[in-house]
Amino acid sequence: MSIGNSPEDERPFEDVSEEARPSIGRALQQARIAAGLTVDDVSTTTRVRLPIVHAIEADDFAACGGHVYARGHIRTLARAVHLDPAPLIEQFDATHGGRPAPTPAAPLFEAERIRPERRGPNWTAAMVAAIVAVIGFVGFTAFKGGDDGTKDVAEGTTPTSSAPVTPTPKSDKTVDKTPEPSDSAIAAAPQDKVTVQVSATDGKSWISAKDHNGRLLFDGLLKQGESKTFQDSEKINLVLGDAGAIQLYVNGKKIEDDWQPGAVERLTYTKGDPQAG
Repeated sequence: MSIGNSPEDERPFEDVSEEARPSIGRALQQARIAAGLTVDDVSTTTRVRLPIVHAIEADDFAACGGHVYARGHIRTLARAVHLDPAPLIEQFDATHGGRPAPTPAAPLFEAERIRPERRGPNWTAAMVAAIVAVIGFVGFTAFKGGDDGTKDVAEGTTPTSSAPVTPTPKSDKTVDKTPEPSDSAIAAAPQDKVTVQVSATDGKSWISAKDHNGRLLFDGLLKQGESKTFQDSEKINLVLGDAGAIQLYVNGKKIEDDWQPGAVERLTYTKGDPQAG
């Protein structure tokens, strides 16, 4: 008679540890092979350079240029091989210290972007008000001067040869001296700066924006329907995690470009851009 473990306790141990899960590069490679795609096919579809695809499949993320770009490449490659990117991103964050908190734009930049454009005095409205006042004064004077003639007609006598002047009624409309604000911050963008508006019109997308000094203006997820406007004295550097979901306006002009869904784009715009738009 055995007094050891029961037969159920003697079953082979199933390894469910983190080590049993394939690495990020291995998972992407297996999914690519299962989809019948070559590395060249994935590079052409996603616009991610061939050496970077090879490096990621070998779990080498140094060629990506940073954790932010690595996350974007992982997400793009996962979609190209029909793989859910969320578990891979979580695995990357767990092994590389987690996702950094988005850095908000500097207060000076925000104040500059939302400050309304200074406008001079509204001379047109002032002239209209002066004209209305003159017409009212002339009408009132003529009306007072014609009171005697009106009384003679009422008593049956012959009126004077000069007919009374009918006063011009004043308009009930109040002159609006406050100009309507512009529909967009882009419309009032200063000519000596570059202004870029990023709108997630066709879905959500991660974006990153830096000024000409390399200072990070924004790094985060832009949900569908949301917009961000960036402004700098020289240039704006952008990275779009899913360029197919983004619509850009640069210096008030719409950027027409056939970006594919899931494509990562690195863009730079200056005060003279776009050359044609």
